[in-house]
Amino acid sequence: MGKPRKPNKELRKHFGRRVRELRKARGYSQEELGFRTNIHRTYIGSVERGEQNISLDNIGRLAKALGVPLHDLFEKVS
Repeated sequence: MGKPRKPNKELRKHFGRRVRELRKARGYSQEELGFRTNIHRTYIGSVERGEQNISLDNIGRLAKALGVPLHDLFEKVS
C-alpha cells in the first residue's frame, strides 16, 4: 500500500468560500442556513472556514437549502 494522502485543505477552503458566497447572496445568516439544513450554525461556520471535511449527505442538504444543484457548490468562487 502507498502512503496515506494528506487532507486537501485548499479544496475545503474553496468549498467553504463558495458556501459562504451562496449563503450571503440569499441573505441567510449561518443560523438561518443551519435551521434550513438541520446542521448546527457552528458547524456551518467551520465548513465556511474550510475546517471540516463535510460529508456528502451534508453537502446535499446545503445544496437543497441554498436552492442550487450539487455541482454549483464546487464552482469557482467570485
